[in-house]
Amino acid sequence: MNALMEILYLPLFTIAGVPTTLAEGLAFITGALCVWLVARQHVANWGIGIANCLLFILIFTDSGLYADAGLQLVFIALGAYGWWNWVKGGGPADDRLPVSRTDRVEWAGLIGAGCIGWAVIAALLGWFTDSTVAEWDALTTVLSLMATYGQCRKRVESWYLWIAADIVYVPLYAYKGLYLTSILYIGFMALCVLGLRNWRKDLEAQAEPVGAAA
Repeated sequence: MNALMEILYLPLFTIAGVPTTLAEGLAFITGALCVWLVARQHVANWGIGIANCLLFILIFTDSGLYADAGLQLVFIALGAYGWWNWVKGGGPADDRLPVSRTDRVEWAGLIGAGCIGWAVIAALLGWFTDSTVAEWDALTTVLSLMATYGQCRKRVESWYLWIAADIVYVPLYAYKGLYLTSILYIGFMALCVLGLRNWRKDLEAQAEPVGAAA
């Protein structure tokens, strides 16, 4: 295990005087592939996403982004649920879970839970860790959890939440010296726009027969 850790922390190259490790390089590749597969509604995204989370646990813990490191554990659990839901959630009459919208009740629950979660996580990070970015770390954690919930349920609005989270992630990771990861999240934003477009088209296609019948 120690030998594996040493390999993962080997520097690949340097950006702005900060070494980029093999772990961050692998996280870049698996992360980009995962989001691309989500945009295409390919179920393989979940397995690759779980591997990506394991890499980011190491990276974020080493960088003092403790909420983001802990978030990866939640992502792994949600990844297992999302994997099952995408395969079985469509029911016996369908072979996959359809894209849908987030209703008002769901939005109210997400926003309420998000506000409470942000306050609690920020406070815990401020009290019990040496985090220098507690509020921002907590904000990205909450937005990511909200987005992942929507992704598991194939809610089209989950892409808007991912874009909002990425807007914060990019400067946050650059501030922490994770320049390759920051670049990755710029790519994520582009892939999120692609995913949003694809899922909206799928949603519109589902509605077409209803409109034609009317």
